[in-house]
Amino acid sequence: MSELVSTRIRTTAGKLGLPHLTETINEYIRRADEGKMGYLDFLDLVLSEELAVRDDRRFRQGLRLSRLPHHKTLDEYDFAFQSDLDLRKVKDLATLSFVEAKANAALLGPPGVGKTHIAVALAVAACRAGYSIYLTSLDDMVRNLKAAEAAGRLLNKLGTYLRPSVLVVDEVGYQPLERAEANLVFQVIAKRYEKGSIILTSNKTFSEWGQVFGDEVLATAILDRLLHHCEVIAINGPSYRLKNRLKAIERETDVA
Repeated sequence: MSELVSTRIRTTAGKLGLPHLTETINEYIRRADEGKMGYLDFLDLVLSEELAVRDDRRFRQGLRLSRLPHHKTLDEYDFAFQSDLDLRKVKDLATLSFVEAKANAALLGPPGVGKTHIAVALAVAACRAGYSIYLTSLDDMVRNLKAAEAAGRLLNKLGTYLRPSVLVVDEVGYQPLERAEANLVFQVIAKRYEKGSIILTSNKTFSEWGQVFGDEVLATAILDRLLHHCEVIAINGPSYRLKNRLKAIERETDVA
């Protein structure tokens, strides 16, 4: 292919908003020449590479906006350490069929067992698959909604928690809520019902949510919508953080 043609392609690619193609067209031409590609194969190569670049750019942008505390995957989770964890359920969630169905997932267990790790890993997988994601702790969400309500901007702020395909609500139950605060949570849950997925983590059993939300009736209404389409995974094993701390103490003792 002549230099004149490749220059025209770069110019056209720039006008079409394909900056990656403008930078790499000569490399594609070289690969096509070496592989003796036909026109259709060359076109397939260019379009496939451009799509891959766009998907990666979208993925990285989605992670940047997600407020995830880290980007750990399920491959990094020590399932052997949590021997009581139902691996089959986790793998089922990893297929993201619950996200496609606009259903929910709840990860319950004491602090330190890896609930947030799994929730984040599922969110990362969803982002990779093209879904928008957002993470918030329950306390942060309530605080932001209260501030927005006081400023007369509640409907606008609710959009932060309603727009994402997957909303991760972390640390449910660490601080009890007042009834007015619980009502704000109910609005989020009710408006997302069958319209978007929620992944939540909690150190409380569902029977304790009446205490968490300060009202048994309101807690029941929240649970009714949350659990209608929901996979619940209990993690009742030992704490990763405690394990690591004990190892550090053992090392310090050995050195001493």
